[in-house]
Amino acid sequence: MPNTTSDTWKTKTKLVHAGTRRSQYGEVSEAIFLTQGFVYDNAEAAEARFIKTGDDEFIYARYGNPTVRMFEERIAALEGAEDAFATASGMAAVNGALFSALKAGDHVVSAKALFGSCLYIIETLLPRFGVEVTFVDGTDLDAWRAAVRPDTKLCFLEALSNPTLEVIDIAGVAKITHKNNALLMVDNVFATPIFQRTLTLGADVVIYSATKHIDGQGRCLGGVVLGSREFIRKTLEPYLKHTGGALSPFSAWVMLKGLETLDLRCNAQADAALTLAQALEGHPKLTRTIYPSLASHPQQALAARQMTKGGTVLSLDIKGGRDGAFRFLNALQIILISNNLGDAKSLVTHPATTTHQRLTIEQRQVLGIGDGLVRVSIGLEDVDDLLADILDALDSA
Repeated sequence: MPNTTSDTWKTKTKLVHAGTRRSQYGEVSEAIFLTQGFVYDNAEAAEARFIKTGDDEFIYARYGNPTVRMFEERIAALEGAEDAFATASGMAAVNGALFSALKAGDHVVSAKALFGSCLYIIETLLPRFGVEVTFVDGTDLDAWRAAVRPDTKLCFLEALSNPTLEVIDIAGVAKITHKNNALLMVDNVFATPIFQRTLTLGADVVIYSATKHIDGQGRCLGGVVLGSREFIRKTLEPYLKHTGGALSPFSAWVMLKGLETLDLRCNAQADAALTLAQALEGHPKLTRTIYPSLASHPQQALAARQMTKGGTVLSLDIKGGRDGAFRFLNALQIILISNNLGDAKSLVTHPATTTHQRLTIEQRQVLGIGDGLVRVSIGLEDVDDLLADILDALDSA
């Protein structure tokens, strides 16, 4: 049966204990209920459960599972959300949140600085199904005001854009969105649930790729959508349970284990990221160092208001364009070339040729993704070793 989660618990306690369900054996570590289906005592019980499923009752793993439900309840307690639905990947979460809430004829306003796959869904897939999309400069509140219309159904943004780390005024966008009775959906992956309480800033729906910091050790794919119980159960759940984007029980168990150390890992990684950003700013081989907590960042004051720390990722614009960036990447000894982020291992990627390669040169220029830009996700290695690795690689660039 589920344990009792107290609203007075602090973050670290919630990350270890919230949402725990123990079987009759009283296990300490959460159990993996690796089952597709569930047995009913009789036909009448099966009928009753399909009519109304109780809080601790399950029908089919595509609809819900005890291990998955533990993960959903724990992340909801952390985020301060009424409910959550876990998905097979971060992009399944983005797809489910958007498509479940929209229909042909609706209008969406979106920040234009987005991860490549998010951009594909909003720019390519939604219009195929009759949804009109308007893109704006996410940092410009006047642009949001001008774009929102009477038929605008929702607004979408990344709290910190990938990979240029633009910071968007969530409370400001929420006020504009809600004035029109529209929903505000926020992808909060880069800001993390540790450093930003997005729902309290005015977002209606928050989306995470649990693949990133929540797992944080390069093992499993996963995603989660959080919001009001009304949205999660009446809008999102029917779409996801019938289209099949469910999180596996094993992956949910891995995510639960990841949540236990999430606060410790993210704080250590963010502290290292700030140290590195400060040490690298002004380096002669860099045209810019991008990190939200640096005084040189255009939205540094906003980041300080919205976030407790600047996050685990920094971006470096290396002189010499693509060739300089490739020399830098190939010279790194500790930091690994990979398109993931939020991992215990430090990872680096070249967005123009990987995550954002499908964009035209003109689109990348508008977004500030030049050929010399690299995104560095800071891991748990010693910060002095990471700095030495970066400085040595910059010498090669």
